[in-house]
Amino acid sequence: MRVVDTSAWIEGLIRGGNGNAISHELPLRSRWIVPTIVQLELAKWLSRNATYDEAAAIMAFTTRCIVVELTTPIALHAAELCRQCKLSTADAIIYATTLHTDADLLTCDALFMDLPRVHYLTKA
Repeated sequence: MRVVDTSAWIEGLIRGGNGNAISHELPLRSRWIVPTIVQLELAKWLSRNATYDEAAAIMAFTTRCIVVELTTPIALHAAELCRQCKLSTADAIIYATTLHTDADLLTCDALFMDLPRVHYLTKA
């Protein structure tokens, strides 16, 4: 199971193509976890950088993955991660979701780089 952070989504969308390192790291849709906070961040980015049809297609894809909503246990763990790891609220929710689902995190965001269960790729 793999959570794909918003930074990895965006990097994949910008770079695209088979030569992109991100494309080789993306999980099968049946193993792709999408926290609802990633849907929010992705929708915000798409509203500024994609056509309506492109955005609709990408958001529809997210709903066919494993969508994990913010629950009380994830929220409480995220609050602790904010304190322990100095993460923003959104990043803490993404990381708490990763740990809660026993997944790993694919990200291009360096702030996650040294945390356990993180697969960090630099941006192209």
